[in-house]
Amino acid sequence: MTRRLLFSLASVASAQVAQNPNGREVDPTHERDMKLPNGKSQKDEILKADHARNIEDAQALAKLTEELRAEIEKTDRFVLSIPMLKKLDETEKLVKRIRGRMKRY
Repeated sequence: MTRRLLFSLASVASAQVAQNPNGREVDPTHERDMKLPNGKSQKDEILKADHARNIEDAQALAKLTEELRAEIEKTDRFVLSIPMLKKLDETEKLVKRIRGRMKRY
């Protein structure tokens, strides 16, 4: 009796956890695409929102780099201003945000 119980538990557990092509174990419930109350795919909506944010961040990045280029052209080669460093930090943050969203899927 205990063997049957263990066997059935093992078969249920193996059915719950599958392997993807990369060899990593995945829970099949995470693979299913969830639907929003309006019937649209949750994954598609997240991707659309991420795309819109990437466009906004890319525009901000272009503006910042243009401002940075103008500041660098105005200054002497021995001058390193704090506003330039702040703009460099902000550009780095924007790039990381865009990269993080693009790597997600």
